[in-house]
Amino acid sequence: MTTQQRQLVGFPSSYTVADGDSGYTTSALVAALVEAGSSGGLYNLIWEKTISAQQVVRWGSGNANQQRNQGFLYFFAADLTTGIEDGMLRLQVSNATGTRVTTIGEFNTTQLHTTTSTTAATLTPTDISNMRPLPEAVNFPAAGEDSLLQLVFKSQTVTTTVDACNFSIPVTIYQ
Repeated sequence: MTTQQRQLVGFPSSYTVADGDSGYTTSALVAALVEAGSSGGLYNLIWEKTISAQQVVRWGSGNANQQRNQGFLYFFAADLTTGIEDGMLRLQVSNATGTRVTTIGEFNTTQLHTTTSTTAATLTPTDISNMRPLPEAVNFPAAGEDSLLQLVFKSQTVTTTVDACNFSIPVTIYQ
């Protein structure tokens, strides 16, 4: 008996806070994790997603050679109406046990949101000209079944109390 090798086909998508694993699925939960690491000056895990069966996922989507055919990301952590907590955001891929972690990208969050912190909507960029492009990270490992996509954050500019956090990060999903 012979079986045919399956060909994986990729499609662009994006992950937001709501796509995370249990404990990472709301703005308030992720904001609490950002707040917990505010004063330490260390990278703190703020979000993760376990990859489903029969899927392989890479951070980013599209191709950098085709400017409008790539994903764009935004991220903010803020005390709404008071201020924005900025720092360094890392995109990581980890195996299921956490023994092998690869950083795919590191971004200064001052470039990932607007400067108006009155509401979550006013912090979210609406024009891709003001968003950070993130083409598919083909030169880095992809996350396979049971592996983790993770966000870690290190605060550099601390606000009073982080009460909101949101993001949209492009990914390419193969199945």
